[in-house]
Amino acid sequence: MKLALDFSHIDGGMLDEVGGKAANLGELTRAGLPVPPGWTLTTRAYHEAAEAAGLDAIIAAGGDGMAEAARRLLLEAPVPPAVEQAVRESYGLLGEGAAVAVRSSATAEDLPFASFAGQQDTFLNVVGTRAVLDAVRRCWASLWTDRAVAYRQSNGIDHASVRLAVVVQAMVDARVAGVMFTANPVTGRRHEAVIDAAPGLGEAVVSGAVNPDRFVVDTTRGEIVERDEGDKRVTIRGLPGGGTERLENAQDGLCLTDDEVLALARLGARVEDHYGAPQDTEWAVDRDGEVWLTQARPITTLYPLPEPTRPGLRVYFSVNVAQGVMGPLTPMGLSAFRLITAGAANLFGYGPARPADGAPFVTESGQRMWIDLTTAVRSRAGRVILPRMLMLGEARTAPVFDQLTRDPRLPLTHTSRRPVIRGLRRFAGRVHAPSRVLLALTRPQRALDYAARVGEDLDRRLLVPAGATPEQRLDHAERVLAGTFPAIVSIMPVVVTGYGLFALASRLSGVPASDMQDVLRSVPHNPTTEMDLELWELATRIEPEPFRREQVAELVRLYRAGALPPIAQREITAFLDKYGHRGVAEIDLGLPRWSEEPAHILGVLANYLRMDGGLAPSTLFAKGARQARAAIAQVASEARRKGRWRAPVVRFALGRTRRFAGLRELPKFYAVKVLAGVRRSLLEVGEHLVGVGVLDSPQEVFFLDLAETRVALGGGDLRALVAERRAAYEQETRRRHVPRVLLSDGTEPEALATAAADGALIGTPASAGTVTGTARVVLDPVGAHLEPGEILICPSTDPGWTPLFLTAGGLVMEMGGAMSHGAVVAREYGIPAIVGVAGATHRITTGQRITVNGAAGTVTPAD
Repeated sequence: MKLALDFSHIDGGMLDEVGGKAANLGELTRAGLPVPPGWTLTTRAYHEAAEAAGLDAIIAAGGDGMAEAARRLLLEAPVPPAVEQAVRESYGLLGEGAAVAVRSSATAEDLPFASFAGQQDTFLNVVGTRAVLDAVRRCWASLWTDRAVAYRQSNGIDHASVRLAVVVQAMVDARVAGVMFTANPVTGRRHEAVIDAAPGLGEAVVSGAVNPDRFVVDTTRGEIVERDEGDKRVTIRGLPGGGTERLENAQDGLCLTDDEVLALARLGARVEDHYGAPQDTEWAVDRDGEVWLTQARPITTLYPLPEPTRPGLRVYFSVNVAQGVMGPLTPMGLSAFRLITAGAANLFGYGPARPADGAPFVTESGQRMWIDLTTAVRSRAGRVILPRMLMLGEARTAPVFDQLTRDPRLPLTHTSRRPVIRGLRRFAGRVHAPSRVLLALTRPQRALDYAARVGEDLDRRLLVPAGATPEQRLDHAERVLAGTFPAIVSIMPVVVTGYGLFALASRLSGVPASDMQDVLRSVPHNPTTEMDLELWELATRIEPEPFRREQVAELVRLYRAGALPPIAQREITAFLDKYGHRGVAEIDLGLPRWSEEPAHILGVLANYLRMDGGLAPSTLFAKGARQARAAIAQVASEARRKGRWRAPVVRFALGRTRRFAGLRELPKFYAVKVLAGVRRSLLEVGEHLVGVGVLDSPQEVFFLDLAETRVALGGGDLRALVAERRAAYEQETRRRHVPRVLLSDGTEPEALATAAADGALIGTPASAGTVTGTARVVLDPVGAHLEPGEILICPSTDPGWTPLFLTAGGLVMEMGGAMSHGAVVAREYGIPAIVGVAGATHRITTGQRITVNGAAGTVTPAD
């Protein structure tokens, strides 16, 4: 490997030699784009300098002082003679006394998932060989700034694996310079270039030292759609002998002409076309009016676009957000989900030709599932029904939906209602909705018995014949998954009857539904609350040691060895036999269940056993049931004032509501049980594939889909594919933001909404009551500890979170609606709760004292 390479000799396959920035500049130069000439000192030069300085020992030692020690070594060590010679020769080719920019180019820089923008240092207007060598040394040292080290750690990049090249590029005598994103980084909209510009060198814009002019260009139409003039009070200019100066003087008027703005947008489009993805670029316009491209890197914050289900602008809703699973799904989890949705579409008579493809209204992006809501957004019926449904399950999406109905690109379509009516009629018939509603009204116990029989039938379907071959197991998995939705959804007419009667009682009594939430406290027949209460009761029966003193990892080891005290070993095993199919992010069958990894359950038990005082959840649950009966009496009393006959009807209606409302959680409980059963069977298939040398471990089968697994039974080696998939999955788990609604042009409609006033935390009321306490921000329930009375602040919840609710004083969730999982369980436990609070986990900090008003939907500082 050479120590220095001219841009024209660099291609995109040389990342390990020249780093991300130089690889991009080399590609752009070879593509004929207007890049200032330059060269790159390769990673070999850094390696020689680092080796001579003894850097490996510092990295191996690690510790808090590693970054400072590494910087000091690199700054103090002399530049190796061969490296110095390469710098002198390459710099000389640009001309004696040439002014250059010296920039870092790390191998972990300008990558698709992490740009590392600004993490290493840049030195502008460097003149002379000695100054260039000094800047090179300082670039090397900047690989070890505290911010660069922290950024690598947050992105899971090994310090020892990173190398640094250094770009030396001819300076542009810039009249004006700045930054251009070829897609809007705030709204996500593709084909909308955003340009920030200011006089002088681009460093003022890049560093945020200036309030620049901003231009937004619709690159499809070639039209400037926004011009915002900044004050441009700071200008950075090069000095004749090298170095820069900072001038402070406000400048009136826009610093780019319309022609220059459009020329920049066209240049950005060329760069994006070259890479096939939106780019974050830096540019300059010299004093002769020539436009130069000085840097390009991927925009790493944009969410990838779903594969379009149909032509035209489409509206997608995140299944993951709705289910409270912000991370990606495994390939097998996605495959299972597609089969389940195919079964759902069949109920309406619109199933796919190939069930493995999934329902026609679902698509995938970012290893997550999305539902195409375009038809609902553009239909009269959808505009009436969907907002009401969203207010119950995903309240933050409801105003976004309303905003979309006013988008001129999504007008109403005047199509026949007959297909919709026909589909609904088929659905109602296939789930026997009329007869099940009648059964719920007239024979409530038989309706409950039916719900239980659905579970028993699913248990029978999950049985795999002894001695089943791997092919037969795959056949069985596909059959069971495709039949899951039709089975579990047949319970919903009973549930809907309960909530329909709740609405009727509100109408007859004149009491708003929001004031009747106490009726829904401590409802029976909810498998999630039953599970939580059983876990609490289990904690009262087992030996407190070793739970009070041992770490969770040690408790897991003892349990797996059968070495816990006898009662604890027996009781925990019985609990996991009943509920071990559950887990965190349980909608993904590719993830382990509690029965496989009991750390979460053992940790929750340890928390319970370390608590002192407070009412037992069973006592609180019974108190909630009494409050519910009192609430029914109060609503009936209000109804009597409007007519004597209304009171008994209201009592009947709310009695049925309480009998059936808990069943709302049952379909998911059954669905997760099916996924766990299929997972167990697929692990057997994975064992077979390990035996024939296709995989390294049974769990790797979940990084294949069902079709790939079937092909793999014929042999081959898929370990490299699995490793690639696992790396992509782990990379996607680091994504910090997942839109709840996404348009096919990349727009995130929620980003266009008006933000609440600073400090205001407002959400959807979910469970009445007011509590003041200490906040505890929890992003992952596994291993989380919640002191009694602390207010749980979390992104979203699925049943894996609910054991924490038993000790929580209140709940604040970023996702969900009044009927979402967390809201339902919070009401049943009688804890104040608010859902749909945007940015709650960022705007509230652990230890902060806050007041949660569950009726008003507000969170306020308590101090």
